[in-house]
Amino acid sequence: MTEAVVTGAAGFIGSHLSVRLLENGYDVIGIDSFEDYYPRWIKEKNLMAPKRHERFRLVEGSLALMDLKHLLDGADYVFHEAAQPGIGRSFGQFFDAYVANNIVATQRLLEALKGSRVRRLVYASSSSVYGNTHELPARESTTKMPYSPYGVTKFAGEQLVKVYNDNFGVPCVSLRYFTVYGPGQRPDMAFHRFIKSALEGSPIVLYGDGRQTRDFTYVSDIVDANMLALDAPPGTVFNIGGGDRVCLIDAVRMIGKLTGKNTEIEFQPPQRGDVRDTYADLTNAQAGLGYRPQAILERGLVQEIEYIKQLYNV
Repeated sequence: MTEAVVTGAAGFIGSHLSVRLLENGYDVIGIDSFEDYYPRWIKEKNLMAPKRHERFRLVEGSLALMDLKHLLDGADYVFHEAAQPGIGRSFGQFFDAYVANNIVATQRLLEALKGSRVRRLVYASSSSVYGNTHELPARESTTKMPYSPYGVTKFAGEQLVKVYNDNFGVPCVSLRYFTVYGPGQRPDMAFHRFIKSALEGSPIVLYGDGRQTRDFTYVSDIVDANMLALDAPPGTVFNIGGGDRVCLIDAVRMIGKLTGKNTEIEFQPPQRGDVRDTYADLTNAQAGLGYRPQAILERGLVQEIEYIKQLYNV
């Protein structure tokens, strides 16, 4: 039986990925430290689907502290989804957590994989490595100018992955995710906040003027990309986006239409670390992975709306 390890398995993407792997016949070891960035009960709900499978085993602990060599001994594939999320919070007093969970944890994972039988490590990177680039759509070769400490730590992790690929032959592929949404999305993320506010009849807080754009990627497309990455050449890096740019104000209006609510918008100053625009050039992902996003934004939002209705009973 093929064994896969998913770090951050109780999180948004990690839980979806774990389910896909289980459905495809893999044995899955999920690792999660249940950091307090958002409530544990939401992560426990994320785990309900993987836990229905007898081939899923959850290990609770910090990658920065636990004995990884023994845990990874039988792994054929490792999906490194675990990270300390959040752009705004990465400034100031919480930076140590980003260093520990995004840099130290990644280095310890790579150390544990030296000389192992692992066929691929797939590293979850981020569009945050590009920062406020003026080159849109951003290509993998676009200059990296992170605009937040979070972006700096994700790029550092990506560089560590390359170092261990090149020096020790740990076969690694990095995927730069662009704004992932869908059922299970974190409570601090824009669509989750927008939808919850709309359903509750509260004003939607929008940071900035609303004309900033994002390349929104549905979670099932992200999972597809991870599965495709298992056959990608070691040492490669790919943008994984949704294939389009959308203004936030247009997304808010779509949410109002889909929820049937009159959405009042409360504009606030831009948050520190937020970039103006993101947009992924998918040329390399299409050629090197066969990746083509399938989701349509409106349909994906319908699924997230239903998830949030059930999550909060609204």
